[in-house]
Amino acid sequence: MSATSQVEKPIINPEDMIGKVIKKHIASYCIDLFLWSYTVLATWKIVYERLILGLRYPDFSWNQPLISLGLGAVLAIALYFTRLSVGRGFTGLMKRDINKQIMKEPYIIYMMLVVALTFVSGIFVAQVSITEFLSESGLNGARRIFTALLNPNFNILEDAVFAAVETIYMAFIATAVALPVAFILAFFAARNLMNGSRLTLTIYSVVRFFLNMSRSIEPLVWAIIFSVWVGIGPFAGMLALSLHSVSSLSKLYSEQIENVSNGPIEAMMATGAHPIQVIWFGVVPQIVLPYLSFTIYRWDINVRMATVIGLVGGGGIGTMLMQYQGLAKWNEVGMLVIVIAFIVWVMDWMSSKIREAIK
Repeated sequence: MSATSQVEKPIINPEDMIGKVIKKHIASYCIDLFLWSYTVLATWKIVYERLILGLRYPDFSWNQPLISLGLGAVLAIALYFTRLSVGRGFTGLMKRDINKQIMKEPYIIYMMLVVALTFVSGIFVAQVSITEFLSESGLNGARRIFTALLNPNFNILEDAVFAAVETIYMAFIATAVALPVAFILAFFAARNLMNGSRLTLTIYSVVRFFLNMSRSIEPLVWAIIFSVWVGIGPFAGMLALSLHSVSSLSKLYSEQIENVSNGPIEAMMATGAHPIQVIWFGVVPQIVLPYLSFTIYRWDINVRMATVIGLVGGGGIGTMLMQYQGLAKWNEVGMLVIVIAFIVWVMDWMSSKIREAIK
């Protein structure tokens, strides 16, 4: 047999294999540690104090999570090599009987119990009460409000329309300002374009960090900040929507870039093309249509958000809604709700038609 016909087998470094196994075990134990600590804490605070002792507002101290973490660590160690280890089951370290249904596995049953415990905890934390929901005083108050809402005051229709126009323009300018910024940042937030060196990976990490941080803060909070910064009005609302749109669009754009076909990019790189040429001629043509769809959808979202941030002084029809709601003028509120609903319906219809046209 000639040397050329022999297939070279890849050399596996034992140290790399051991390192991967160790990382899997660490990740598995961390999963078990979190789940068992959460189970202990939720059982303590909800099952024991709420259900058994009947305490509506049990005391909370930071010692309780620390104690739960300690007990969870002990349980995670004790049960790590049993069939109850969720971490080993999810990371593939546990050998599973293929003839046995996965839903009958002990770690899956435990996960279902955790979900059930979370559901029960959510009901108590949210203070869900059917009695209060169906109380006579509550139903009378809701009936009074809905009766007023269904009898809108048409005398404020003109002011409501002008405020609605202000809201639409505010959302449009916010989207237009965010679009070029998000377009540029998306290339720096795409991992497949920024994994060439440590410097580019550092830039990628920094950009991703700031985008995630700004996106995690709701536009309502940004509107409050900008209302103090530039004063109450549509400018504050526009800035809040613009900042949140930059982070959201950059995330959508970057994920679209990461999903492009690598064939044209590799072909252009093989011919010695400049990185900017690779991006402009190899990436941009593949993302134009999705970008347009994302942008139109974001404008639709901004129109709906603009009606909400007006509640904190962001301008537009939301500010009128806040004023009349604060004065308990529910007939006027009913008129504004009708205008807002009409705007949202029209924008949703228009955006769907535009998205269909560009497909």
